[in-house]
Amino acid sequence: MKSPRNSFRFWFLLILLLIGGGIINLWEHAGEAHVSRQQLKNFPRQIGSWRQQGDDVRFDAETEKVLRADDYVARNFESDGRSASLYVGYYATQRNGATYHSPLNCLPGSGWVMSDGGRVMITPGNAPAFEANRYLIQNGSERALMVYWYQGRGHAVASEYWAKVDTVLDSVRRRRSDGALVRVMTPMGNSPAEAEKTAVDLAAQAAKELPAFVPN
Repeated sequence: MKSPRNSFRFWFLLILLLIGGGIINLWEHAGEAHVSRQQLKNFPRQIGSWRQQGDDVRFDAETEKVLRADDYVARNFESDGRSASLYVGYYATQRNGATYHSPLNCLPGSGWVMSDGGRVMITPGNAPAFEANRYLIQNGSERALMVYWYQGRGHAVASEYWAKVDTVLDSVRRRRSDGALVRVMTPMGNSPAEAEKTAVDLAAQAAKELPAFVPN
């Protein structure tokens, strides 16, 4: 014979499951909330002292198929003799399986060796400072310093884990799972400290402009 306490637990859990199922069904039926944004092709060609060099880079069809980004920009910049590249891959929704591709997974598969990982602070000036990932990367004789982070819906975080947690929570609370991976790379000279300073400078300037293209 069931005790009153066990019976209460059973009915409580059953009601909780029914409510949870109802919320999930409503969420799926409602779909993704629409947010207005600019296309990344309109990203400024000059940000701070950084000016675009050459045309936008477009990936081949196979790479685009792997990335599955709804919109992206890949662009080279120059400032006072320094050079760096910016990539922003935007996903309008992550409900269908298309999501950020972490450089930790993609670059080693392309022959890059990653080392000296850590965190750096990015200070946009018009928004709170945030942490980004920082790695030295090498492919044969080519050496570079990479800075990247995840941005979307008002969040800018280094951790892929917390980016996914934020996405799940915002999917429930705001019906939004849109977001972007932002990456800056600069050639490695004789000084890793100078390369880091260069990458962080471009990252901070780019972060100021991103909310128009990756909505808060």
